Amino acid sequence: MSQFIDARTSQNASLANSIAIPILVINTPQLFGQIGLITDNIGANPRVQFTGTVTVQLPLALVGITITVVRGTLSTDPVIYSATSTFSLSVLAPQVITFSASDFDPPITPQLTYTAFISSNLLGTIRVGPENFEGSLYSD
Repeated sequence: MSQFIDARTSQNASLANSIAIPILVINTPQLFGQIGLITDNIGANPRVQFTGTVTVQLPLALVGITITVVRGTLSTDPVIYSATSTFSLSVLAPQVITFSASDFDPPITPQLTYTAFISSNLLGTIRVGPENFEGSLYSD
């Protein structure tokens, strides 16, 4: 039977159009969420489940947006999840990107830190909100 260990939320922007953070460097990860899960009383077969949302206003061009989740704090740490969405020239409204991911059997340390990044392959992309990143740790 699964046992709940810990859950955390990183809420950068709660409302639509509540921020205006440009992605200024092409294909360079920009942090939008980070959580630290406490591993006290953890049992066998640990696993972490993630969900997240990031909303962007796109330039009027074909653009690819990549979401990456790492175990750690740097974009060069072990990648747990990565996905790219490509949007066409006709997209005018802000685009909400949601994702879910899992990390099975992570190495157990006193705290497991996970960081969510966003990058764009084209200048002119602006993070507008809402943005959140959350994770829950379970074990047997």
